Amino acid sequence: MSQQILFRNFELLEPSFGELRGGYELLVEGDTVKELSATPIKTTEAGVIDCGKRTLMPGLIDSHVHAIHSEVNVRFMEMMPLTLITARAATRLRAMLDRGFTTVRDTGGADWGIKTAIETGHIVGPRLFIAGQSIGPTGGHSDSRRRTNRGGECVCCNGLQFKSAVADGVDEVRKSAREQMRQGADHVKIMMSGGVASPYDPLDSLQFSDGEVSAAVEEATAFGRYVCAHAYSAEAISRAARLGVRTIEHGNLIDDASARLMAEKGMYLVANLVTYYAMKDRAAQYGMIGESLAKNEIVLQGGLKSLEICKRHDIPVAYGSDLLGELHWDQSKEFTIRQEVVSPIEIIRSATTIGAEILRMKGKVGTLQPGAFADAILVDGNPLKDLALLGDQGKHLSLIMKAGILHKNRLN
Repeated sequence: MSQQILFRNFELLEPSFGELRGGYELLVEGDTVKELSATPIKTTEAGVIDCGKRTLMPGLIDSHVHAIHSEVNVRFMEMMPLTLITARAATRLRAMLDRGFTTVRDTGGADWGIKTAIETGHIVGPRLFIAGQSIGPTGGHSDSRRRTNRGGECVCCNGLQFKSAVADGVDEVRKSAREQMRQGADHVKIMMSGGVASPYDPLDSLQFSDGEVSAAVEEATAFGRYVCAHAYSAEAISRAARLGVRTIEHGNLIDDASARLMAEKGMYLVANLVTYYAMKDRAAQYGMIGESLAKNEIVLQGGLKSLEICKRHDIPVAYGSDLLGELHWDQSKEFTIRQEVVSPIEIIRSATTIGAEILRMKGKVGTLQPGAFADAILVDGNPLKDLALLGDQGKHLSLIMKAGILHKNRLN
């Protein structure tokens, strides 16, 4: 029999309930939740953890991270070898788990090697879902080369080549999408509008033709995967919806018309407001150029409004952070930023049940129901009353469990 752990004496925050409930017990066996019961669980095999009336809830899900993006000025990665990129990624991934994020979705850069290193215990970090290289056209958001660089460098000594791919034309996009999936991608990331961190593309630029987008969607669907699209403007979002994209990353400049189309198509938005606040505060000191800072101001102004629009149209919004370089320490601040327009339980669901739906892992992550992975955090207080308890680099988390393994336990 696998090892059993019995949790007692806690307030349960199961996202589907929408409220704290006392009197429950939870039994973990191996890497799985075996039983969640409102009556005492009978077992003679389990080690018992007395939670001291703290709040027990599922491990958190961040649906938009970049494990290898260890520079705020993305172009600095052009001078970085793959060895240094990997070492920095290990630091970033461990910090995510320390904050209670037991599952993360990387939307460009992390590969099967980093994912396997976590699964085999060589790197400590969250459960990782990967896109491989993000794919964009020449001059688009995936293309951060300096203008004097005409290409040709190898991935081992140029981090830009490793994190993203440039593809032009239907055949190149199709091949690049197939290559990411050959390399173990869980989803295919494409660029459909300009971006903040990329130096030369205007925010309202439209990237990839209809045929190129359709090729990526067709290949991902054929492989049992899906496409997520970087898109800010309403026009880019509408194109993505019309062409079969499943999730919109960012979406700050969404409007009611594009939101209605997203709702009709059953799409998801992955918002990441914290990155724009962090870039406004500190990106310049880490080398972000003026052109990018100016674009950041535009999308920052639309961030909270985008949440209001999505709420009005019943579009599920997942939790994302998208933080570059040393800004990654702000990952948990997304909780408190969103509470200006969204209720605490909706924000918690964005980082649990909605994230699970995006990952196609409903019932397996983002919940403490039987059959789910035993991912849990124990909070020193009630996050429904104070979302800041999920911040401070995990300071208020007495226990973090991932797949039945205790990453942190200060109760004993």
